Amino acid sequence: MIAALDRLAQRHAVDSHGGRAVWRVFGQGRPLVLLHGGHGSWLHWARNIKTLAAQRSVCVPDLPGYGESDATAESTLPLLLQRLAGSLDTLLGGSTPIDLAGFSFGGLVAAHLAATRGGVDRLALPGPGGHGGPRRPRAVLVNWRAAAASGGAAALQEAMRHNLLAHMLHADTSVDAQALEIHTQACQHTRFRSKPISRAGVLQALLPQVARSLLLAWGEHDVTADPVPLAPALAACHPHCRTAIVPNAGHWVQYEAAPAIHTLLGPWLAAPTPD
Repeated sequence: MIAALDRLAQRHAVDSHGGRAVWRVFGQGRPLVLLHGGHGSWLHWARNIKTLAAQRSVCVPDLPGYGESDATAESTLPLLLQRLAGSLDTLLGGSTPIDLAGFSFGGLVAAHLAATRGGVDRLALPGPGGHGGPRRPRAVLVNWRAAAASGGAAALQEAMRHNLLAHMLHADTSVDAQALEIHTQACQHTRFRSKPISRAGVLQALLPQVARSLLLAWGEHDVTADPVPLAPALAACHPHCRTAIVPNAGHWVQYEAAPAIHTLLGPWLAAPTPD
């Protein structure tokens, strides 16, 4: 499926602020920009792109320091945002209105982008980072590099499976071959250190400055947050915010519960934005 999805894309390698950012564009219509999470790639949205591209031009980058995009000189949010915003403006035009969605660390990046770029009418944040609240660890993550060095391909796959269930997905059955491939490739190509940025509690301060319409969603079992108290706390920061907690899903909610996320996103993206 990954190769087939990639063949549907228009691939753009965009030079911006001393490095190249790689974007994939699907479909036609008003642009919807999707940002992936830490230790991720554009494939964090693999189960969502075709559905969303049926009505939109879906623009999905590898963030700077991830996937096929060049790394920044340092793992700092200003450098990442500078290159991301510059490449987006080159790709679409700086004044082009967009809608925006960001997952996990990408949610924090999306909130910064929406607060500074302008022209963002809708912002969707599934499992956003940057809230600064308590986490609910399920298990200690395995050092996959050490596992691969000592045990080869089988040990690497087992480490990745463990880490997916510890951090990203809730159900054993959700850890399919595609999830393992996406996660393994993304981790191996990550050169940006997002953890200290994601753990900082700055999201609340950004939300009043973002898009006119805001959607926040979490999997019921998201280990990076407890959505029951967090959802109303974040919703109070924005005058037009909708929240949702998706049953039987973990942190990577748009993968594990793709139909539920599409049910949320479809009507919300089609609705008029508040004045």
